Amino acid sequence: MIKTEQDIIQLVQKDVWMMDILHTAKTLHLPDWWVCAGFVRSKIWDVLHGYTERTPLPDVDVVYYDPSCCDTKVEKELEQRLFSLHPCIPWSVKNEARMHLINNLPPFTSSVDAISNFTETVTALGLTLDEDDGLVLTAPHGIEDAIRMVVRPTPYYLQSEERAQIYEGRVSKKNWSQTWPKVTITHIL
Repeated sequence: MIKTEQDIIQLVQKDVWMMDILHTAKTLHLPDWWVCAGFVRSKIWDVLHGYTERTPLPDVDVVYYDPSCCDTKVEKELEQRLFSLHPCIPWSVKNEARMHLINNLPPFTSSVDAISNFTETVTALGLTLDEDDGLVLTAPHGIEDAIRMVVRPTPYYLQSEERAQIYEGRVSKKNWSQTWPKVTITHIL
């Protein structure tokens, strides 16, 4: 049963594949780095659904925060470095110092600030390793929606109809309830 952030950390610590992904991401020595979004959410939902096989991920999101270099070519080079270490992983690397431009948000102050502005609360989750390889979870909106399997928008996407449409389009495209039938989608339009 998953009830606390510590429960999630223990689940991940026991998952050799996930820990390998985190150790691989750490080799890049990126500032303020996290492996986030579906990487964390899917593990929680797979466990809560009793799945014994991991649900395949369309990508493994690695984010970091470096306002001194916002060149997308650097992100692609970092993806290639990760791909050379693990060619079967669909790596996606993004510098959150520039990602605010995608949805016309104010500039982010950190990776956790960026994660807090992901579209859904259940996706606003991230994992990193500290200097001693201790596992750290960030959940800016808490873990309650993830463990209750309720998809709802983060506050930014409730501020206008245009933003609500971004949320609605994304949850429609993702179609999570087909993979995880116990998931409840909160619609706002």
